Amino acid sequence: MYESPSWLHELWVAREVLWQGFLTSVQVSALAILLGTMVGIVAGLVLTYGRFWMRAPFRFYVDLIRGTPVFVLVLACFYMAPALGWQISAFQAGALGLTLFCGSHVAEIVRGALQALPSGQMEASKAIGLTFYQSLGYVLLPQALRQILPTWVNSSTEIVKASTLLSVIGVAELLLSTQQIIARTFMTLEFYLFAGFLFFVINYAIELLGRHIEKRVALP
Repeated sequence: MYESPSWLHELWVAREVLWQGFLTSVQVSALAILLGTMVGIVAGLVLTYGRFWMRAPFRFYVDLIRGTPVFVLVLACFYMAPALGWQISAFQAGALGLTLFCGSHVAEIVRGALQALPSGQMEASKAIGLTFYQSLGYVLLPQALRQILPTWVNSSTEIVKASTLLSVIGVAELLLSTQQIIARTFMTLEFYLFAGFLFFVINYAIELLGRHIEKRVALP
């Protein structure tokens, strides 16, 4: 009598495909979170302390991107970049879309945290002779970081989940790799549950990193 192969056997056979998909998801998420955080910090600082002519383009960027679905951003980056003469791969287009999305949310997180600080903090910094950038680095940002971290962790996990949308432009991340395996084995539930577990591992690692940083910056 014919016996269908077990899930563990199929998992072992597909281990390299799943591993490559897992690595791709981690790489594109890490890249988008890192670059998006840098963009968001700059945009948040400009939105808080910049003059009107500086704030206006960043305000437009944040409002436009936050009001656009991630799916549309990914498709726009994939199809519009070549039309503008910028030849990029599907991976790069997806990373760009996620970076823009992450940056817009981090910008609002940073702006909200800085504006929540008492205005007297900046005045006190100036009174003791600190420059604007010294005040930011030594006084304002360390205090704002305690408010930023929990929301930043939440935004980062959203980026990881949004990375699954890159499958629509052909990026072989974890979800697309899983779907390819399911098309061969027809073990839908088992492999989707396993993919969900791997996404949980990524997001839990981000949460642990956030907790570690929170402990480092917590007041004694």
